[in-house]
Amino acid sequence: MQLKSRLPGRIAGVAVAMLALLCGAGVASAAAAKATAIKVTALGHATFLVESAGGTRIMIDPWLRQNPATPAELKDPTRYHLNAVLVTHSHFDHAADAVELAKSADAPLISAFEWVSAQALPDKLKLGGNVGGKFRIGDVTIHLVPAMHSSEPSGRALGFVLSFADGRSLYHTGDTWIFGDMALIEEIYHPAIILLGVGGGPYGEDPATARLAIEKYFRPDVIVPMHYGTFPALAQQAEVEAAFGKDKRVVYMKAGDINEF
Repeated sequence: MQLKSRLPGRIAGVAVAMLALLCGAGVASAAAAKATAIKVTALGHATFLVESAGGTRIMIDPWLRQNPATPAELKDPTRYHLNAVLVTHSHFDHAADAVELAKSADAPLISAFEWVSAQALPDKLKLGGNVGGKFRIGDVTIHLVPAMHSSEPSGRALGFVLSFADGRSLYHTGDTWIFGDMALIEEIYHPAIILLGVGGGPYGEDPATARLAIEKYFRPDVIVPMHYGTFPALAQQAEVEAAFGKDKRVVYMKAGDINEF
């Protein structure tokens, strides 16, 4: 009888222990997910701040001071503590604040070799490259990939793939038109997160064509549309939403939004 009287208590004890174990595993899993999160801050137009789990901070296509979409409190390039500044091409809406950012953060400027070489920066901050090249910054490897666009007066347009320690990668398309080598970007890098130019107008692929690029070439977990709505000539929010429908992978980010993926 003593055994029987103790049995419920023992069962309850085991249940509590199992519950604690499961809760502990859940907390540990959540902590592990947070530890490997890729933090993305939208700063307007095609400007993004990307931070790795290891704390490497990279800004892509910095246009802040004169960007009408950037909140006033985020416009000052000197407020950012960066490890690298990336520029896909030389047009003002992608490169206007790049040199000031690199100087204020003492961070290397990464873009096409010819354009980087022409900037008024110390040589130690000039990391120029070309398609197929790569640079290691902290715990992030930055790969230079093609983009179908212009870049004057020197160099060429690029996209960037950022590879992280957890095996995932993020692809910033830059300004581009859909092109066949996107298949190779997917085959080689398998981007989990794509910052996707969708603005169209006279400058690049429109929302429907950007959607086609995803359907034809990529298998991302997250799609962040960018480079739209800033100027009247570009596609507006409603057009982007119409093109992508109810695709649950699409995350719309306005300037100042922060997401962890």
